[in-house]
Amino acid sequence: MEESYGTLPASSFVGSVPAVVNDEKTATSQGASSANLQIFPPNNAGNGGPGYQPIGNTADEGGQPTNNWSGLFSISSYTQYFNVDTDIVLNRLISSLNSMSGDFISKIDANPDLYGLVWISTTLVFVLASLGNIATYLMNKRTDHTTSWTFDVSYVNVAAASIYGYSLIVPLGYYFLFQYLGSGASLIRFWCLWGYSLFVFILASFLLVIPLEFLRWIVIVIAGAASATFVGVNLRSYVQTNDIMIVAVSAFVLQMGLAIFVKMWFFA
Repeated sequence: MEESYGTLPASSFVGSVPAVVNDEKTATSQGASSANLQIFPPNNAGNGGPGYQPIGNTADEGGQPTNNWSGLFSISSYTQYFNVDTDIVLNRLISSLNSMSGDFISKIDANPDLYGLVWISTTLVFVLASLGNIATYLMNKRTDHTTSWTFDVSYVNVAAASIYGYSLIVPLGYYFLFQYLGSGASLIRFWCLWGYSLFVFILASFLLVIPLEFLRWIVIVIAGAASATFVGVNLRSYVQTNDIMIVAVSAFVLQMGLAIFVKMWFFA
């Protein structure tokens, strides 16, 4: 047996076999690695590259398909319309109370905001619902002390539907109307205009709590006229001919109609 072991060829030694196997594995690994690099692009995100890109996309495309409607449903698209500070908002609130001043559109031309529309409409909804119930309570106590009274929650629903619906739909309707008439108009500016026009109703609501019917009518007529004049005067900048002047008049009538609705429903 010792002689048989001694006659083994050198190529059959234990040390020579793994060397051949390792060379084959190395060659196979390099081939597979080269093939994999052609199928799956390397992840270069750590080196500042675009990282893994799916097949068919390129770094120039950014891996994102182009969609013109995507901005409509993106919150980031509306952040620019809330980029206002307290001084700007206060200045616009004061301007809305100066109904005969027709320069509100020129003031907001460079930076129209939706902050006023959202904040003023929401505040007006809660003011009408709460003060409307208080006014009803005071009127009931004034006429009949024995009548029981409970908070009417439906005031909140009616106020939200009417105020939000009016402040959104009416400017939208006028925007399409002006587009049809060929006059340059901006929907954001219209929303901003109508939003600030509702501020006077917040102030008037506190006076409408007084349980005197004739005083309530005086307050609501003044508030409605101020708000309607504010809208009508500022719409004149979009009116180019006398034939379209009826548009500003209709806006005045709609604003007065809102004032009467507020009086009849919440402070009757």
